[in-house]
Amino acid sequence: MADAPLLVARRGAVLVLTLNRPEVRNAIDVPMAEAIAAALAELDADPTLAVGVLTGEGKGFCAGMDLAAFAETGNRPWAGEGGFAGIVRKPPATPLIAALEGFAVAGGFEIALACDLIVAAEGTKLGLPETKRGLVAAGGALRRLPRRLPAGLAMELALTGELTTADRVTPWAASSASSRGAAPSAQPSSSRSRSPRTARSRWPPRSPCSSSSGPGAMTTSSSSRPGSSIR
Repeated sequence: MADAPLLVARRGAVLVLTLNRPEVRNAIDVPMAEAIAAALAELDADPTLAVGVLTGEGKGFCAGMDLAAFAETGNRPWAGEGGFAGIVRKPPATPLIAALEGFAVAGGFEIALACDLIVAAEGTKLGLPETKRGLVAAGGALRRLPRRLPAGLAMELALTGELTTADRVTPWAASSASSRGAAPSAQPSSSRSRSPRTARSRWPPRSPCSSSSGPGAMTTSSSSRPGSSIR
């Protein structure tokens, strides 16, 4: 359905999830969070799926929580064990790629950080502006950022609320990748539309000892998993 909050498409062994609320910058409300949680459960349950790609419809990836919907209903966009957006507390076991373009800010950036890999178009804006609004980035970014970026840069983003770009953080990607997640890698602006196809061509078929167990095997302790200790 074109008006569904999340579009789910299968391309070979790749499950492509597209945040589909472009009129509100793909902000997360309860229906979208529940849809993401259901799609990630499908990703883990289907042994023929090797990888997932999470992207956004329209001009950007995601602007975070839908504050207008929260103010109206009082319901936080939490879903099951996944927490915010159905992912930040407990990401899927199957590898998940965040394909970004335009912006990934606030909770949108935290969703991207919960993924195993981040591929961002040149100029994509990233950041945690919550501090400028008297809020706290409670979706895991304060724990995940220092694992992916140098401590000083992570602290700058968290304390100032200023936005940066994928181009700026890309040089740190190779040296600052965490045990289960890589820092953003900037690609030409058309990369987002190509990313699901690229994933299909480069990702090996899933086997019992590959996609599902690989990320876990790379994790040296439970505290370094993307979702550990995230409320």
